[in-house]
Amino acid sequence: MVLQMPLADSEPPHDCPLCPRLVALRRELEQEYPDWWNAPVPAWGDPAGWLAMVGLAPGKHGANRTGRPFTGDYAGDLLFATLAKFGFTRGSYESRVDDGFSLQGAIIINSVKCLPPQNKPTPAEIATCRRFLSRQVEELPQVRVYVALGRIAHDSFLTTQGLRKAAYPFGHAAQHELPDGRWLIDSYHCSRYNTQTGRLTAEMFEQVFEHALARRQMSSAIRP
Repeated sequence: MVLQMPLADSEPPHDCPLCPRLVALRRELEQEYPDWWNAPVPAWGDPAGWLAMVGLAPGKHGANRTGRPFTGDYAGDLLFATLAKFGFTRGSYESRVDDGFSLQGAIIINSVKCLPPQNKPTPAEIATCRRFLSRQVEELPQVRVYVALGRIAHDSFLTTQGLRKAAYPFGHAAQHELPDGRWLIDSYHCSRYNTQTGRLTAEMFEQVFEHALARRQMSSAIRP
């Protein structure tokens, strides 16, 4: 399987050994599903874009299977439909890496690169994988607005920037101006659980991207 890797220099190796629990799960799935991606999932999208979405981790039947963030699961259906509505996509999303679908003006990076059991990475795994998140943030100087999909993404991003979480409390649609003029906007994760329970609606999710468009106009920071 060949995938686009817009931030290839900052990706972990395909057989990354850093988190023993995640490696063990990966090896189990390699035996059960040998045609799946079963490896750290790379960032995907437009590296020259002004918007970056920080996700949590690959889903078992989504990115861990396909190798492309949010591709093949319900969270991707909602995310990509919303991005299409706001003009961030080209082509039609068909849940396959060969569907010709792409992002324009936006990129997706993850807090944790590998599938965690029960979709719940441990604090140690989040901290270990943060080295890759930090490097990828550094490789995106054009990004003016970050959207954190869930509290873990919010907290991990702030840690990469050396910022106190207490100064930027997480809340759906909360907007945080960062010291350098960029913006961090929070969203509940677009998971099936959150949408089925009504914690997150399509309208609530769209509000996040409305804020992002507005904050892009306000962002005046020039990063080296």
